[in-house]
Amino acid sequence: MEKAVIDNKKCGQVCTKKERYIMEWKEFSAKTTNEALTNALIEFNTSSDKVEYEVVEKESSKLLGLINKPAIIRVRLKMGYEEIAKDFLVKVFHAMNMEVEIEISIDEDGALCADLRGEHMGILIGKRGNTLDSLQYLVSLAVNRNSESYIKVKLDTENYRERRKETLENLAHNLAHKVKRIHKPVYLEPMNPYERR
Repeated sequence: MEKAVIDNKKCGQVCTKKERYIMEWKEFSAKTTNEALTNALIEFNTSSDKVEYEVVEKESSKLLGLINKPAIIRVRLKMGYEEIAKDFLVKVFHAMNMEVEIEISIDEDGALCADLRGEHMGILIGKRGNTLDSLQYLVSLAVNRNSESYIKVKLDTENYRERRKETLENLAHNLAHKVKRIHKPVYLEPMNPYERR
């Protein structure tokens, strides 16, 4: 379970140094490409299978080896689904000027669940959960953009999804009794696919 606390006083950056490098390319130079990659691994404090890099300029020597040109590479950490979702949400909440605690986990069905906590969460829920649904859709797009398989994303704040489910169940029971009583069809307001199920 990962946590990220967004503090707008720190320009919306996630607290730890390692997490700040997520999604950011950083250039390294050295005599050879391997030395530049080694320097990057030391700075990121990780192994080579957890980074991706591209060679900007290969090392070269001219004039019988008297003038050497260093190798330049760009390196960044590879991101898992949790990191992609967290990074996307950090940027969104920073743009909204909100301080939000993000807790990300994977449930038993393999869905990525993000629980959001903070002040003024009503803004994130929106009318009948429309804003929360839209944000969930955007996070899903970000997570699944370069993925081979589809990862389901669930966003929740202040236990809104559970409360909305109880409200809809009560509404369904009440309307069922009303239909029995008046023997006429009753129509419900439009609902998103999650609520229709």
